[in-house]
Amino acid sequence: MSLGLGIVLFVIGAILAFALNLTVDWIDLQLVGYILMVAGVIVVILGVILLARRRRSVATSHTSVDPATGDRATRSEHSVPEDPTAL
Repeated sequence: MSLGLGIVLFVIGAILAFALNLTVDWIDLQLVGYILMVAGVIVVILGVILLARRRRSVATSHTSVDPATGDRATRSEHSVPEDPTAL
């Protein structure tokens, strides 16, 4: 979602900054285009960081020996952070 939003912001900003030759007295459309392009880049960077963070997982393995019987017990845990967008 955030990657797509960043790309859309960047494209709209590029159109306003470079392709549109419209003059409005109360707003500078070229400046708005540059602002949207910067916002799009920031959103894409944050989206990539959050996407990389979400894929991290934790794995723990523990082996113990019972001193009375000499039996080994192995316990393995695998934890994946929950996806907040999943329903």
